Amino acid sequence: MKLRNTLLAGALALAAMPTLVSAAAGGEIIKNQCVSCHAVTKPEAGGIDRLLTRKGPDLHYAGVKFNKDWLTAWLQNPTTLRPGGVLYAHVVKPVPGGPDTIDASLVQPHLKLNAEDAAAVAEVLMSYGVDDGLVEKGAFKQAPPNAMAALLFNKLRGCASCHSGKPGAGGMSGPELYTAGARLQPDYVVEYIRNPQKFDPHVWMPKLDLNEADVQKLAGYLLTLKTGGAK
Repeated sequence: MKLRNTLLAGALALAAMPTLVSAAAGGEIIKNQCVSCHAVTKPEAGGIDRLLTRKGPDLHYAGVKFNKDWLTAWLQNPTTLRPGGVLYAHVVKPVPGGPDTIDASLVQPHLKLNAEDAAAVAEVLMSYGVDDGLVEKGAFKQAPPNAMAALLFNKLRGCASCHSGKPGAGGMSGPELYTAGARLQPDYVVEYIRNPQKFDPHVWMPKLDLNEADVQKLAGYLLTLKTGGAK
């Protein structure tokens, strides 16, 4: 019996080793290649200055924001989520007699990882923020999308003035949302619509003050959008 228990413990330890190795490798990549642009721990000092000078979006709550499969695929083949980068004011190009446009050449491309490294980094990122209480489990109530939800996005609440709901259409100052359903966790979508400042007190995404029924409708609509990008 003692020998069997010893062998069993050894087998369990060996089974856990790939996860431990993956986490260690992912942590090293994040430390060496990600933290120069992204906050992977909640910043002690917030404020407008930090918001205006950061190079990439915060990742300290990545584990309650992203879908792991999408994240792993995207890290191997990064697509443009923010046409104007994390701060579009840095890349706006005035056009005489016309609307300003974004100079895409000024937007820095994202680091591309191989499959093994992408999986390791995603494994670590998915542990971030899960114990911070930012997202209520079960916040999304599986509301079926309807015509009113699309109207909320495109007209009534002006989401499309900053976000693109399909490739080549909509605003460019915010991240595209035509991959939202593949990219984002449903409960996160609900919580972010309810109160974006809960995630960053100084973020310029407005608090829409929607009633809960409309929050669920809008979230349900966004979660149907999976066109383009990594899936």
